[in-house]
Amino acid sequence: MRSSLVVFLLLSTGLVASMASAQAPPGGAPAAPPPVLPYGMPISMTDAKKAVDAALAEAPKTGFNFAVAVVGPAGDLIYFVRMDNANVSTSVLAQRKAQTAATYRRPSKLFEDRVQGGATYILGLEGVIPVGGGVPLVIDGKIVGAIGASGGPTSGPDEQVAQAGAAALK
Repeated sequence: MRSSLVVFLLLSTGLVASMASAQAPPGGAPAAPPPVLPYGMPISMTDAKKAVDAALAEAPKTGFNFAVAVVGPAGDLIYFVRMDNANVSTSVLAQRKAQTAATYRRPSKLFEDRVQGGATYILGLEGVIPVGGGVPLVIDGKIVGAIGASGGPTSGPDEQVAQAGAAALK
């Protein structure tokens, strides 16, 4: 309950506004924030496996070994795979990226970009890992969970692999 209240307070008192201002067109008024998608029922095991399989099919194109996790809307683990020879730390990072994307209903890359832009308050948000590679999973206009990937030397390959997984559900 306490963490939910903290998240609500942070979102209602500035996080959404600061993210919206980051999307302002050059020389113009801030763009309206994108609509927040509602949560749906948790992703099924079949769809979670489909997303992970697509992510793992993308992984060899990057030249790195990955861990890929799918979580439900509340951040609970639904499906997980770590490729042979993937760094042990990728297991935790993939799950944390997915949890960030699911519970905040935004890609973890958005938080990375905001921190790089100077919004260091994000580092204090509970449960946020501000590193790309976590992407919400949307089915029928509702967030059913998120996918997280970790294994690249930067967030670029992680984002590529996670996006491939998310795209498999569209």
